[in-house]
Amino acid sequence: MNPHDVRRISRLTAMAMQLQTKRLVTATDMAAKFSVSIRTVYRDIRALEQAGVPIITEDGKGYSLMEGFRLPPVMFTESEASALVTAEQLVIKSKDSSLKEEYQSATDKIKAVLKYAIKEKVELLSSRIAVSPAALQGHTTSSLTLIQNALTSYKVLEITYQSGNSREDTKRKVEPFALYFSLEENWLMIAYCRLRKDYRMFRLDRISSIRLLEMNFKPHDLTLADYLAEKKKKFANP
Repeated sequence: MNPHDVRRISRLTAMAMQLQTKRLVTATDMAAKFSVSIRTVYRDIRALEQAGVPIITEDGKGYSLMEGFRLPPVMFTESEASALVTAEQLVIKSKDSSLKEEYQSATDKIKAVLKYAIKEKVELLSSRIAVSPAALQGHTTSSLTLIQNALTSYKVLEITYQSGNSREDTKRKVEPFALYFSLEENWLMIAYCRLRKDYRMFRLDRISSIRLLEMNFKPHDLTLADYLAEKKKKFANP
């Protein structure tokens, strides 16, 4: 097999994986990701279809995989496995216990499909990574996973929140919009507060109770980039 064929097979596999990990992928996105022309992407999509991969084409939008179709597990390279293990050690030391539990469960499944030689190297690497105790100071939380689920399902959350100035607890219904990580404050939830009728940042360590409500909200028109740009502008011009 010549090098060109090897590269194409590798690209076809990566394309199929990208289609599985995203709901919709455009030809332009794939052309940029794999450094090929859009015409080449069209040829590769046809090749995947001929190989039996059920690709749905949405005119003017992009490509997706048929609902329910899953590719067989792929083997990770040593570098990919090492990157995941390094990230795992950081997440294990995270101040949110729910994130730690979910990530460890996910990495256990990944480690199960590693080749023995790579698995041994990954275990060695895992034992040689440490996180500074200074990074572990502060309050821990356990609500990050719940907030993630509410955000992606467009569900309203009811929280009891302690304000920074008054230190008084207030009960609020919020529409989770995004998550923000700050070295000073750790995880924060950006949400539309129905009480204040505006977007607010809520420190997770100040949320004393949180409950998922059976209430849906409409997706926000605001983008995270626009929100952060506006926040930056306010800080620059107080």
